[in-house]
Parts: sequence; structure tokens; C-alpha cells
Amino acid sequence: MTVIRAKQFFDLALLLRILRLARPYKKKFYEALVLAIVLALLAPLNPVLIQYTVDHCILGAQYHLLSVMTVLLFSSLLIQALLSYRFTLLAARLGQNIVYDLRTQVFTHVLSLNMRYFDRTPVGTVVTRTISDVEAVNDIFAEGIINIFSDLLMLLVILMVMLTISWPMTLVTLSVLPLLLVAVWFFKEGVRKAFIEVRNQVARLNAFLQEHLSGMQVVQLFQAEQQEMEKFRVINRDHLKAHQRSVWHYSVFFPIVEILSAAALGLLVWYGAYQILHDRSTPGTIISFILFLNLMFRPIRMLADKFNTLQMGMVAAQRVFTLLDEKSQVPDRGWRSAASIAGEVIFSHVSFSYNSSTPVLRNVSFKIPAGGSLAIVGPTGAGKTTIINLLSRFYDADEGQIFLDGIDIREYRLTSLRQVICPVLQDVFLFSGSILDNVRLFNPEISRSQVEQAARRCGMDEWIRRLPGGYDYQVHERGTSLSAGQRQLISFLRALLANPRILILDEATSAVDTYSEQLIQRAMQVLTEGRTCIFIAHRLSTIKQATQILVLDQGQVKEIGTHDELLQGNTLYRRLYELQFGYNFSPV
Repeated sequence: MTVIRAKQFFDLALLLRILRLARPYKKKFYEALVLAIVLALLAPLNPVLIQYTVDHCILGAQYHLLSVMTVLLFSSLLIQALLSYRFTLLAARLGQNIVYDLRTQVFTHVLSLNMRYFDRTPVGTVVTRTISDVEAVNDIFAEGIINIFSDLLMLLVILMVMLTISWPMTLVTLSVLPLLLVAVWFFKEGVRKAFIEVRNQVARLNAFLQEHLSGMQVVQLFQAEQQEMEKFRVINRDHLKAHQRSVWHYSVFFPIVEILSAAALGLLVWYGAYQILHDRSTPGTIISFILFLNLMFRPIRMLADKFNTLQMGMVAAQRVFTLLDEKSQVPDRGWRSAASIAGEVIFSHVSFSYNSSTPVLRNVSFKIPAGGSLAIVGPTGAGKTTIINLLSRFYDADEGQIFLDGIDIREYRLTSLRQVICPVLQDVFLFSGSILDNVRLFNPEISRSQVEQAARRCGMDEWIRRLPGGYDYQVHERGTSLSAGQRQLISFLRALLANPRILILDEATSAVDTYSEQLIQRAMQVLTEGRTCIFIAHRLSTIKQATQILVLDQGQVKEIGTHDELLQGNTLYRRLYELQFGYNFSPV
């Protein structure tokens, strides 16, 4: 899990990259900036109008101007309210549009990542990047950078107007500003560190929940609820403490700001009264400065919070950009189409490791003729499934080459290659939706009649129609509403509709009931006909029909031959066969 540290900010290059996200919506962005400038220029208008009203219309007995000033004040308030509404709406829409585009970009990128990335990255972390971290980028535009620009500009305009009206009174008003700036700096730094910790703890929580919700059956089966609950309490407590630290900074900062604001107001009233008594100022001026003081302290009070919003958005953006910059992708530089291949597969001196320290395959070589079949057997961890992952290009071999019809598989376009290879795995993944959707994997080009025809061909139509709703039966997440055998049957139906040239059966008949296995055997007869087939199974009885059997051990090819050939002599295959069936086999 990537941990973001406080020292990474403030990063101008990162901010510029974030701003480039607004390019498709530059009209909205520029309009929001213009509105921010207009609102900043209008901010001092009301105090100035009130000053004139008090000094000239009331104290100066020009009562005939009161109605005019009232209309002007009301108009000013209405215009500022409408402009503020438009500004807020634009900023929010801008943020949401950017979030929509960025989330689409992130998910598209995630789909292109190879299995190495998912091997080392918890699913919950990827979910956090795609959902909550991308959402935090919205705050940069909706509540962060444009609002900060608006507030800073408004402070500058107000300060210039105050200096124009009375520079001594302005200095008195700003006398507490150094203390306020110190408080803002400490608050900003403290909350930033706390928020960074909060984001890291959110990622931990998401990763933990994702993993344990997926493995809930194992947790309950082994009665590990109490132990896992204790782990969750620790992570949740760390998350709570991080939030409490941020709340503590707020609870200290805002009272300090209120005290300093009251002190500034007291000094202003004291000095203003002195000036009035000596005929150096007017009551209207004092009132306007009190209003200016409120206008100044409100954005100053919120600026620290908005800077933290900006920085936390940058924390999230950096995590998102780290994901987008992830280069764990299978290079897709191929130019050939695999649509018309015959299906010959050759592994030539292939070596591979998931990490540099532990080789999984060592100098593996074999050949499967087009339309032929190969069964791969061996102890757990021998590298059987790894061969399938390399053939499907979920990973690329470290050494050696893999050929398809005599052509290096890296010369085929990745999408074209995977269209002609179809795996039927032991752990079948089903999505929430109907059986029909799961069979055709939401591909609208596959019609309902095609699915039904394929099911009848495999002998599956009857049991599907017995389900409530038949082909429209709703499958729960991961297919928990179906038995292991039923899920396996759906995977065979998927494979038949995919019509691959190369069929991979990875432990496809394990852990199923007798009735399902009979249907699977019928489906296998239909599926394997005329196709290049690779069988991976611990149950040796299911692979006797293979043209060749490859025996792997510790990533190396130990033996290769037919079932009868491998039972001759003191072979590893014979020992595995005898171990599984519990007796010494003496071939006739």
C-alpha cells in the first residue's frame, strides 16, 4: 500500500498537472475565475455604501437619499448573491466533470494493468484510488484553488480600500494579523499531517474490508471472527485517532481566531472612538471598518481550511497519478491478427519468475500440434498455472520464447491473441446479473438464441430452465447463489460461445458433484473437438485422453509422453498416479 508522507507538499508541478485536468472545461474554469474577480471587487461595496448612508444620509440629515441608498444596498446584495450562486454552481460542476473524466481514465488504466500489479497491490487500495481519492480531486476545484484565489483577491481589494479610507485605522485593525498568521500556519501544518494520516488509514480500512468480505466464508468456517475483529479494531482505532487529531486542531484554531477577531474589534472601537472624539473620523467610518473587519477575518479563518482542502486534494491526486503512471502493463506492440491461426503451441526454453529471487519455470520446452492436446501435471507449485498465464500473456517470459503457429506471441495484438485463447478455471468468477449476462459477459453481439442453442448442445438447457427465471435467474455476487458445479457449467458455456482455437481447462472438473461432472464431460467433448487443448488437473483420471502428458516439478520439465508411456519405469508420473489411487500400479 502506498503511504503518502507530509514532506511531499507543496508541489507546483503536481498542481499544474491537476489544473491540466480542466482543459476540456476551460470555458467553465475561466468563467469561474472572472466571477471570482468580480466578487472580490464587489466585496468592499456594501461597507462603503453603509458608511456614506450613516455619515451623509443620517448624520448629515440628507433623508431624501435614504431610499436611494437602500435600493443601492439591496441591489448590491442581490447582485452579489446571484454572482455567488453562479460561481459556486460553476465550481461544483467543474469539479464533478473532472472527477467523471478522471475516474473513467483511472478505471480504463486499471483494466490495462497486468497481473503483476494486482499481485502486489490490495484490491481495497485500488478501490480507494478509484473512488474516494478521485472524489477528493473534486474539492480542489469546487472548494480549493478557485476559492483561495477569490479569497486572497478579496482580502487585497478590501485592504486597499481600507488604506484609502484611513491608513491609521487600517494599521490598528491589522495589529493582530501577525498572531493570526502564526495561528493559521500551525493549524495548516497540523491538520495537513492529520489529514494525510486519515487518507492512509482509509486505504488500510478499504483494503482490510475488501479482503475479509471476499474471504468471509473462510473466516466463519475456521471461527476466526474474534481474531479478525481484533485486527479490524486496531485499524479502525488508528483511523479514529487520525480523525481526532484533525478535530483537535480545529477545536483549538477556531477559538483562537475568534479571540483575535474580538481583540481586533476592541482595538478598532477604542481607537475609532478616540478619533471621533477628536473630530478625526466619523461614525460611518467606524461602522464600515467593523464590516471590513468581519469581511477580512471570515476568509482568513477559512483560508487555512481551504489550503488544507487543496493540499488533501493534492494528496489524493498524487496517489491517483501514481496509479496512472504505473507501467505494469503487458507491452502490446503486436501487429498480427490471431483470428485465423491453426493452434500450434510451442514453448522454447521458457523461464519465468514472479519475483527475481524465486524462479517458477526453468527452461521449459514442449510442443502441442494444432488440434492436439497436452495435459500438465505435477505437485502443487510446480508451475502449471504459470504456463497458462504466460500463454495468455498475463505475464511475459523472462527468458525463451512462446510461439503460436510458429510466430512469437508478442507479434500478435494482445486483444486478438486473447480472443483465440479461452480458459475454463476451477475458481469461476460470476458477476451480479442474470445467467444470460454471465454467459455472454454482457456482450450484446451474442443473442439469447445463441446462448440457448449452445446450452442445448452441451446438455445444459434443462437445468438452467429449472432455475427460477431460467436464463434470467439473478446470480448473486461471485455466484454464491449457485453450486460449484453450476458455476463450472456456466464457465463451459462461456467457452463454447467464445469459440476459441486454444482451450485451457485448469482444474475444471474438481470439486463438482456427479451430475455436474457428467454434464461437464459432455460439454468437454463438444468443446475439445477440433481445438488445441491444454488440461491442468490433479485428478489424473481426467487427463488420460490427452495426446501428451507433461510432468512438471519445481518449474522444470521432468517427463513428457502418453499416459501408458509414463507409467513405464520409475517415473514421477507413475509415483503421482500410485499416490493418488493408493496402490502400486503394474502396467499390463
